[in-house]
Amino acid sequence: MFRRKPKVAIETERLTLRLPEQSDHGQWAELRQNSIEYLTPWEPVWAEDHFTKRAFNNRVYWARKTFDTGRGASLFLIRRTDGNLLGAITLDNIRLGPAQTGTLGYWTGQRYARLGYMSEAIRGLVHYAFTDLDLSRIEAACLPTNTPSRGVLEKSGFKYEGVAQAYLQINGRWCNHVLYSNLRLDRRGKTDAS
Repeated sequence: MFRRKPKVAIETERLTLRLPEQSDHGQWAELRQNSIEYLTPWEPVWAEDHFTKRAFNNRVYWARKTFDTGRGASLFLIRRTDGNLLGAITLDNIRLGPAQTGTLGYWTGQRYARLGYMSEAIRGLVHYAFTDLDLSRIEAACLPTNTPSRGVLEKSGFKYEGVAQAYLQINGRWCNHVLYSNLRLDRRGKTDAS
């Protein structure tokens, strides 16, 4: 008999991190639309159908498929006090075997920025990755000028590793990114993020 894998739900002090559901479309679209100017300098160019229900349903499908196949966890940040969607966090490109590594990505709606939600979500997902998924290393990258993102990574235990040239296309341009990592068994001590 086929048994579906259980849904992931990571609980933190104020949040539930869970897979997106089709019923989240309205909140997601509103949050993204109200945060366009805040988000677009840091993200790849959005597709023309970015806000459509069909595109969102595809996003839900791929989030479930990626989770079920063990390749990633694309989760929404839900505030437990009121059920509001605050943003999303992704552990993607999971590589098992000798690497035991995944790549972290995240965004939050502008009205929920700088309230500690993303730091809380990152710590929850990192704990899940190290304990439940048995990963050894989590990588993250952001634009050198994205001071808030660098700060949230450093506050969450990530350490600066260097610069990747032309790492990703952001807002239509190939951009350098600063690289960070969090290791399950980290003996590096504090590193300077210059």
